[in-house]
Amino acid sequence: MTLHFTLTTRRLELIPATLPMLTSERNRDYNELGRLTGAVIPPGWPPPLLDEGALDAFIDLMTTGSDLRFCSWYWIRTGALPTDRTLIGSGGTVSGAEAGDVLIGYSVLDGFQGQGYATEAVESIIHAVFADRDVRRILASTFPHLKASIRVLEKCGFVPAGECHGNTGMEEGTLLFVRERDASDTK
Repeated sequence: MTLHFTLTTRRLELIPATLPMLTSERNRDYNELGRLTGAVIPPGWPPPLLDEGALDAFIDLMTTGSDLRFCSWYWIRTGALPTDRTLIGSGGTVSGAEAGDVLIGYSVLDGFQGQGYATEAVESIIHAVFADRDVRRILASTFPHLKASIRVLEKCGFVPAGECHGNTGMEEGTLLFVRERDASDTK
């Protein structure tokens, strides 16, 4: 499964991250990131949880090519004019511990939360992931206090599956959510 293509929704363009994009972001060169994404980088970038450690892991996955299900997208809010393009979040996928599992993660800048962007983007990613018939379920985890993130997952058809433990590949103390493939995902 290779997901390195642009996804388009009603209000967003999800562009796949490239090594130069990730490197410029890790180096906090937001002028270069803006040039590479063709978007305005608003104050407050990066969004919560998109820290240097995450970026280092993304760069490693991209450089080594060790995970064919890895893809990271930059979420750009679009508008009527090219100058309306604003980077508002990011999200991506990696392989799960079991065959047929894909993990999804995402983060949105505070000023763009509560407006349905995450739901819109996650639904688009789910559709792209389930285009691979070998994928049987998508897993996500979030912290219990991130109620908006939990609501996004619920709206996208994920169901709670308990608390994560360190050996699951997800952060200790987070909540696990699962989205099983269903009949609507085979279209």
